Amino acid sequence: MIMKKSLLFVLPLFLASQLPAEANNLSIDHYQANIDQAFEKMAIGAEAGPFKPNWESLHTHNAIPDWFLDGKIGIYFHWGVYSVPEYGNEWYPNYMHCKPGEGRRSYYEHHVETYGEPDEFGYHDLVPLFKAEKFDADEWAELFKASGARWAGPAAEHHDGFSMWGSDLTPWNARDKGPHKDLTGLLSVAIKKQGLKFVTSFHNERTFKWYPRIDGWPTTTSDPILQFLYMNIEPELYYQIFQTKLGEVIDKYQPDFIWFDSKMDLIPDDYHQRFLAYYFNKAKEWDKEVVVTTKKRQYPKEVAIFDYEKGHSEHLTLFPWLVDDTIGSGSWSYTSTLKIRESDELLDDFIDAVSKNGQLLLNISPKPDGTIPEDQKERLLEIGKWLKINGEAIYATRPWLEYGEGPNRLDDEGVFQKSLKYTAEDIRYTRSKDNKTLYVTLLDWPEGESFSPEILQVDALSNAKVELLGHAGELKYELNDKKLSIHVPDSKPFKYAYSFKLTGFETSLTPAAAAQRAATIESFKLNPPDKHPRGDKDKKMISREKNANKGTSGNLPLIVESFHF
Repeated sequence: MIMKKSLLFVLPLFLASQLPAEANNLSIDHYQANIDQAFEKMAIGAEAGPFKPNWESLHTHNAIPDWFLDGKIGIYFHWGVYSVPEYGNEWYPNYMHCKPGEGRRSYYEHHVETYGEPDEFGYHDLVPLFKAEKFDADEWAELFKASGARWAGPAAEHHDGFSMWGSDLTPWNARDKGPHKDLTGLLSVAIKKQGLKFVTSFHNERTFKWYPRIDGWPTTTSDPILQFLYMNIEPELYYQIFQTKLGEVIDKYQPDFIWFDSKMDLIPDDYHQRFLAYYFNKAKEWDKEVVVTTKKRQYPKEVAIFDYEKGHSEHLTLFPWLVDDTIGSGSWSYTSTLKIRESDELLDDFIDAVSKNGQLLLNISPKPDGTIPEDQKERLLEIGKWLKINGEAIYATRPWLEYGEGPNRLDDEGVFQKSLKYTAEDIRYTRSKDNKTLYVTLLDWPEGESFSPEILQVDALSNAKVELLGHAGELKYELNDKKLSIHVPDSKPFKYAYSFKLTGFETSLTPAAAAQRAATIESFKLNPPDKHPRGDKDKKMISREKNANKGTSGNLPLIVESFHF
């Protein structure tokens, strides 16, 4: 039963939040001065190295380093103040300000019943309840390592505007409020200690337009301290805060990988260019290659990797891409009713993505106290066990001539797609980078004594052998008119999906499969997917992409022309 918080509990927190800025430990002038200094520092740094803050210079960056293509899988997590209610999803800070809708109980009603009206108990009053008292960065990092992940890190700042690191640019940060811990700093040390690349994701490009602005509620406050959370401030100041927060995280934690959400067009180009030049110049100083990803192709292809949110491509693409997906259903953050997806489904989607030139950033949903629920741990460990056996067919591989075959296929590409139920007839292909080994992965255990890939043609043999990863010894095979038939053992090496390793085979697509692949490539050339996968064109970003491509070979924003087999 949901109980409303007593007025004795609500009133002190509310009154404390309404104190004038002078009553806080640091005045807003302190943060403004730090922002000004950080902005100037980034302006200098953006010009000080080989990269300059313009698209022509930024195009010389290597957007897709081998460590990203080799690693294939990473973990990140939606965890913050929005986790405290354990209700709805990570958009709670927004929806709690929306009155009831038809046919469903609203977040507003939940908030009123649990805490009080938003003008009595605002989102900022949840901050002291986000304590992360059981958080153990080393324990998390060890779990990520055991899951088989090659990179990991936090949602450094979500739409709510609360910084999950020790920031000198805002009072609303995890070091100075809530947990009173530099969560990102602790994670950076622990994750790097496990030999993983460090990720920070940013979802705060929209914060100043995200909160509903209702007169008399905190989202329209004139208190300058509260304004630094709700971001009801002048756009120019917001742009500076957005840029300098990125610079602060770069300087403090040296992330290998920065991920962005989907409303980057709300920030003018020059702020993006300064950030990118600053980041790439810093990476040169650190002597390492770094990755930036965006949705909707919001940065040019020479600068960033394309990301599908909870989606896939229906085909093997001519460009590497990322999918960010989540371990649960219905919410990216923890809720008391969160349902966790099955390991089989998570792995099938991952294998499908890799076969199509994709990589996975998998979200988990920790509790507000800093613990990861057991069912989520179990899924991560199951993925890790599968990769320990079959990782050879995933890590450091590249796509084959076609992604795969089978009756269950996506009928479109895009975001927020439902997972399919795959069978043993659904086969996915990958190859070693030296092109000497082909991996044939069945998404379920085959019925009968053997199976025959439909689109694979064997043109020649040289000391050929077939093995099943996780099974001792070679497997029998037969070749009849270039068609391969592979005998399967009596027992399974593990579960979920099964990777067969072919060496010494010279392979190609059957004529019918080759013709279909050629038609697919031609469709990419005629209709490059340079619009948002949902179909609504982001005209400003497409215009930026086309202008950025002037003078380069071709004008196909999503196609990497040098990608060949």
